Order: sequence, then C-alpha cells, then structure tokens
Amino acid sequence: RVPDNGQALTAQERAAVLELINREEYADLSIGQIWARELDEGNYICSLSSMYRIARTAGQTRERRRQATHPPKVKPELMADGPSQVWTWDITKLRGPAKATWFHLYVIIDIFSRFNPSWIVSPVEDSQLAKDFIAEAIERNGLVPHTVHADRGTSMTSKPVSALLTDLGITRSHSRPKVSNDNPFSESQFKTLKYIPNFPERFESIAHAREFCAGFFYEYNYVHRHSGIAWHTPSSVHFGTAGAIDQARQATLAAAYHAHPERFGRRPHPPAMPAQ
Repeated sequence: RVPDNGQALTAQERAAVLELINREEYADLSIGQIWARELDEGNYICSLSSMYRIARTAGQTRERRRQATHPPKVKPELMADGPSQVWTWDITKLRGPAKATWFHLYVIIDIFSRFNPSWIVSPVEDSQLAKDFIAEAIERNGLVPHTVHADRGTSMTSKPVSALLTDLGITRSHSRPKVSNDNPFSESQFKTLKYIPNFPERFESIAHAREFCAGFFYEYNYVHRHSGIAWHTPSSVHFGTAGAIDQARQATLAAAYHAHPERFGRRPHPPAMPAQ
C-alpha cells in the first residue's frame, strides 16, 4: 500500500505515521513495538526503518516511555530546644592490634546538649547489638527522644533498629543517600576523638579501646567546655544546671566590671546558648 522507502512517502503519509506513534495507547512504546503491533493487527503502514526515520526527524526516537520521577532527597533538619528530644548516632572503626583487625565504637549524641547518653566498643558491627544499645541508652536516660537520626549504614537501617524505634513511637531520620555530611554531630565528635594527641595508632586489645573511650567520654561529657553550647559542659546542659552556672558567671563578670569599669566597653555577659 505504501512504498517501502521513507523518503518516498508523501507529506500526508508521513503525518499519518507521526499521528500513529503519538496515539495515547502507544505513548509509552518504542517505535519497534508500535510497528510490530500494527503488523500483528494486519496493518502495514511502512517499513520499520522508515518509521524510525520519520520518528527521528520529529525528534521522537529517544526514550518514549514515561519515566518515574523522584523528588530530590531533602536535607534532614534536626531541631531541638531541649535535651532528650533528638539523638544522633553512628559507628566508627578503631584500629586493632593486627592488620585488618578493627573494633567498632557505637556512640549516641544528644544534639541539644552534646551529651553522650551511651557508647560501647564491640568486636563486631551487628544490627541486634545496635538495637539493644539504643534501647539500653533510652532506658538509662529515662526519657524517650522524639527523633533518632543516623546515616544509611547497614545497622542504622536494619529491621531490628527500625522496629525498636517504631515501637517506641520515635521518628527515624536518615542522611541523604551518598551524602557524607548529613550527620555532623557524630562526625564532629569522631574527629575530636581521633585527633586528640594521645589517640593510639592501634589499640592493643578491646579492653584497651574500652578503657581509652571511657576516659574520653567522661572528659567530653563532664569536663570539656563546648563552644557550641555557650562554653558549658554537655552534662550541665543535659541535666539542667547550665542556668545556675550562667548566674554564677554573671556574678563573676559583674564583680569584675564594678572593680574596673574602665576596662570594659560595656557591661559583660556570659555567652548565650545558640538558637537550635
């Protein structure tokens, strides 16, 4: 019926081919699929190569199927205006005594107070252990956070951990896929840990790793003053003594001001907690 040469088709015939391939029922089909289905219905419009040439001229030989679209992953926003509201956790490796020997340090951080409710060092990374670790931390803390954030590691997205958080009514938050800086609180603390001057190149044993971490986390929670929380210790913010400490700081600064007002451009005040 139609010459088997795409160039020999009349303008009307080429328009008919385009109308065919753009029918609603063919919108998601390739040119080859359309040609074959029409042929099976007893309709020979033109050769397959001619149909391709016509479609290519019209710019319709690219992927014709409707593609699923996914909205971009939203950067997680972790907001808290008090302790025990939002926790973040992660696991990092500690080098063991021999090559390819590692210990695994699990750590939880309260993002408001920077307090570490719990940590453990284990010879393995295990999802059931992770679930028990989080459950024990919540029990020991006495209050259930409304959100727990983590990256997308195997343990973090595991069924035991997910089931625990769901059962407790805790919102699960995860870093975006292939994004390394969506868990800044945990990453920052791991960096602090591994860059202190006495951090061992290798730990002699798991007992050695646990002993070292016990000293570090005690110092971090109860001694070290953090710029991000107005130079308080995490424990004072977490357990609510920061207000009394601020009053004592203000009294000290007021006394210094009254003793030598000429040394101050204005009345001094202690650092204020940042807005979360």
